[in-house]
Amino acid sequence: MVRTLFMAIALVALAFTSVSAQSSGIGPQMGYFKTSDADQGNFTGGAVIRMPLSPALSLEGSINYRQEEFLDEQVTVKNWPLMVTGLFYPLPIVYGAAGAGWYNTTIDYDQDLLGINAPEDETKQKFGWHFGGGVELPFGTGSTLFGDIRYVFIDYNFDEIPGSSEISSDFVVMQLGLVFNM
Repeated sequence: MVRTLFMAIALVALAFTSVSAQSSGIGPQMGYFKTSDADQGNFTGGAVIRMPLSPALSLEGSINYRQEEFLDEQVTVKNWPLMVTGLFYPLPIVYGAAGAGWYNTTIDYDQDLLGINAPEDETKQKFGWHFGGGVELPFGTGSTLFGDIRYVFIDYNFDEIPGSSEISSDFVVMQLGLVFNM
């Protein structure tokens, strides 16, 4: 019992020592994404904060803006995802990522293209999850450059439009970011 308690205290102390050796950072990120059934790919941009928890584990928070069109531009989806991601480092510069996101989403139906039976525009919140991996490298003094690819799973419901029940809204995003250490 005493030995287990001592080991737990030593691990916590080691984790906090490692955190103090590394520093948290904040900065911009941008990316390119393509939803499975969207009309085309698009760019996204936002901000990210990364906080190391140990040499092998970090926590990331991010907010972005993205917009895409479906069904030959009949439907435009705009969202502001707020995501939390756990980053684990099997190697010092290579990381795996897994997390969840809250998507504040506006679905805009083109009244001119859809006609009189067009559904009303709507704003709602959706929950999604993601996983992926990437690389981060020191960049100059006091900053880190990172690049990753993530697969995001989110389910939009366009059932109000006939023939749209099979549309997939899962997507892949490739991101680049620069984190300035605090």
